[in-house]
Amino acid sequence: MLLTRFDPFKELRSLEKRIGEAFSSDLSKDVFSSFTPSVNTREGEYAYHIDVDLPGVKKEDISVKVENGVLTLKGERKEKNEVKKEDYYQCESNFGSFIRSFTLPSNVDTENIHAENKDGVLEVTLPKKESKDDTVKQIKVK
Repeated sequence: MLLTRFDPFKELRSLEKRIGEAFSSDLSKDVFSSFTPSVNTREGEYAYHIDVDLPGVKKEDISVKVENGVLTLKGERKEKNEVKKEDYYQCESNFGSFIRSFTLPSNVDTENIHAENKDGVLEVTLPKKESKDDTVKQIKVK
């Protein structure tokens, strides 16, 4: 017996694809050709970690930027233009561009952020700043 994972958005993506095909301009192609990669976040003792599933995305097509306390990840998965006329096949991969933004905690050392793309997973390591003042300071109310 073949098990198939249920995808509640499969029909919506199919509708987007059909609407996109109805319009032939480049503008409509950009609007409908996007995907949202899966993201896992975790906090370690010395750093925060963000793992982004990006199978099929080359490191040259990924941009990681920090500006005003916001980490922005951009990229693009290029569409394969393979056509088979004699055999039938179904392609369920999503292609297009993506952008994800994360507001960083104040204790992130933005000067030492590290990003590595390995085996289709982008791992962004956000080291924590060493806290110099761990004491509690009582403020007198006037």
